[in-house]
Amino acid sequence: MSLQPSDLAALLVALTLLLVAAHAVGRVFTVLRQPPVIGEILAGLLFGPTVLGLVAPHAQALLFPTTGPVAVGLGVLNELGLLLLMFLAGREVPAYRGGSANRSVLAMAVTGLTIPFAIALLAVQAVDYRTFSGVHGTKVTFALVFGMGIAVTSIPVISRIMLDLNVMRTAFARTVLSVALLEDVVLYVALAAILGLTQAKSGSVFGLWSLFHQNATGPTTAYYLVTSLVFFSILMPLGRPIFGRLARSRLNFVERRSPTAFRLVFLLALVLVCVFLGLNPIFGAVLAGVASGGADDRDADESRRVRSAQAWDALKKVSLALFIPLYFAGVGLRIDLVHHLTVLFFVLFLLLACVAKSASVWLGARLAGESNRSALDFAVALNARGGPGIVLATVTLAAGVINEDFFTVLVLLSIVTSEFAGLWLQHVSVPRLVIEEESEDHDDAEPPARRKPLHRAGSRPDAGAP
Repeated sequence: MSLQPSDLAALLVALTLLLVAAHAVGRVFTVLRQPPVIGEILAGLLFGPTVLGLVAPHAQALLFPTTGPVAVGLGVLNELGLLLLMFLAGREVPAYRGGSANRSVLAMAVTGLTIPFAIALLAVQAVDYRTFSGVHGTKVTFALVFGMGIAVTSIPVISRIMLDLNVMRTAFARTVLSVALLEDVVLYVALAAILGLTQAKSGSVFGLWSLFHQNATGPTTAYYLVTSLVFFSILMPLGRPIFGRLARSRLNFVERRSPTAFRLVFLLALVLVCVFLGLNPIFGAVLAGVASGGADDRDADESRRVRSAQAWDALKKVSLALFIPLYFAGVGLRIDLVHHLTVLFFVLFLLLACVAKSASVWLGARLAGESNRSALDFAVALNARGGPGIVLATVTLAAGVINEDFFTVLVLLSIVTSEFAGLWLQHVSVPRLVIEEESEDHDDAEPPARRKPLHRAGSRPDAGAP
């Protein structure tokens, strides 16, 4: 079945408008040294029911229909954008694993996850879950999403902010990204559990488990929980050597002809494995990025490292030029601030999330021996939800765990916290970091025993390196 010329034209018009707007508004945010992802979401917001739908509802429905070939085409491209986003995010994981055993990293990761989640589980008791649950949501699944929305931290947004501010190589950046990595791994496992519980309740079982014709809630829930844990447990340590052997194989004509194509094939293969197992495809995308990125970084052959670096560069350019901006613009397109925003609830949720997350990270940093100023910098940086918060919102909305109202709250929380983190790092943390690093450059003769903690914001760039 092929698209009719009129449908193809309508799809191309919608794609062109979204892509131009996403890059235009994203460029404005880049010039302002703010996360471009926020600009891309706002670009979609302009064409959604919040702005265009309010002033010209018929034009909005014509350009961006919710059903039909145009909606299906946009939906497919959005899914590809999400998979590529998670693939590239997973690729960033290996570079920051070296400092994960540091006392500050572990302390902030533990307190930054457990305390906000515990606070959220207490606070959610005061919320009528039926107000914000989707068609397949339950009190348990909504409480888990509520807690994850408060506890989650963003690797992509934080790394992009620090890259733009030229502090990526500092110990402060490595510590923040290591904490975010640990928290995101827990997020993906917990998200897999939520989706498993949802499928067990809804009866929409697919993949391997459907062959057993077993729809009972208990066994189905156990299958998805165990499968998710086993999948992560196997691929996190073994994914890299598996990819490395496949890439170096003489029979791998795809790698020899196009390293970029082979990485895409590897991505699609793990996504298909997830589909076969009945898991959400984003988990395959994340682990494909972890495996292929880690193997490429550790390749002993210089020529292969150069070829893989060129492949990743090409993949990143195409993804950031087309698919990822369309995904974030699509998120903005779905936000309806007119009909699906409860202002009072959002304000209260925002305050709860910021206070719980920031205070818990600050506590962990102080317990690890960081200074008060450094602990405050860590608290603000790790309060950014960014991409993972938006992914949490889109995936749980699609699964019917939450409704449009809570989807809007989670996306707005990600936008506001990411923007505040960017402003804080740019105007407070980084100027202080630069001044303190310059002052410490003159203290090379200082005895090691008198040095300050390795992972404070003003520590030396090589402190805590792997």
